This record gives sequence, structure tokens and C-alpha cells, in this order.
Amino acid sequence: MAEEKRYPMTEEGQVKLEHELEDLKLNQRPEIINRIKIARSYGDLSENSEYESAKNEQSLLENRIKTVEHMLQYAEIIDSEKIDVSEVSVGKIVTFKELPDEEAESYTIVGAAEADPVLGKISNDSPIAKGLIGHHVDEEVTIEIPAGKMNVKIIKVENA
Repeated sequence: MAEEKRYPMTEEGQVKLEHELEDLKLNQRPEIINRIKIARSYGDLSENSEYESAKNEQSLLENRIKTVEHMLQYAEIIDSEKIDVSEVSVGKIVTFKELPDEEAESYTIVGAAEADPVLGKISNDSPIAKGLIGHHVDEEVTIEIPAGKMNVKIIKVENA
């Protein structure tokens, strides 16, 4: 049997997913079940848009529950404290600058479930993170991005 995909994440990301799963099961699921029950009371289901809408939402919700359960089951918690302090990895904040002379940028590398680019958290599956992971402070790295190649110098790495 093929090995299951692992989902690297920080401990914070795991807790966030656990809270989401709890909300999905304890709050959102009963709410949708109640909406389906109410929609059924309207009569003929063949032309009942409220019923169809609620059933579609239920399907999406159940899929999300399965996805989150699967991610938690195969979670790989990364303890950035155990990785060389100067090495880029999940759970670390990396500061780099694009060469030759761009401004420095900082991102926290997290698992895909925790990614939030607006907050400066990029997924370990993103091209930039993939290109930086495993490298160290003062290294110059060429990263393959959709627009081509990007040359950067890693300035600083710290635990998130």
C-alpha cells in the first residue's frame, strides 16, 4: 500500500485545525441538519431550492470534515527548535533579499493548512518555501518560481 501523504505543520497549526474540526462537527453540522429539516417541511423536494442549497452545503461541510480529519491523522509536527538555528524549515521565520539589490522580505514557513500570505505565512509547498527549505543564513539560492528564476540571499533565520 502506498505511503500516506504527510502534512507538515507547526503545533499552532495542529491546534488551529483541531478547533476548526470541533466547530465543523459541533456547530456547523447541526446548523445545516436543522436547515435541511426545516426545508423538508416546505413540502415537495423536487422544486425546493432551500433544501437543495442546504444539501449542497452539507456535502461541502462533510468533505471539509474528512479533509481536516485526514490532515490531522497524518500530521507531522515540526519542532523548529530541534533544527539547526540557521537552517530554513517549517516553523521558522526567514528573511531574504532578492539579488542584486531588492528590499529584505520576511516570511514564516508553515504547513499548507496554516498558510496565510496576508499575515506573512507561506506554505511549505509554495515555490519560494520549497526553494529555501534546507538552506542556511548567508547562502545565495536560486528559486524556481512560475515567472522564472529568482536569486536570493538568506539574511536571517529565526524560530517563529
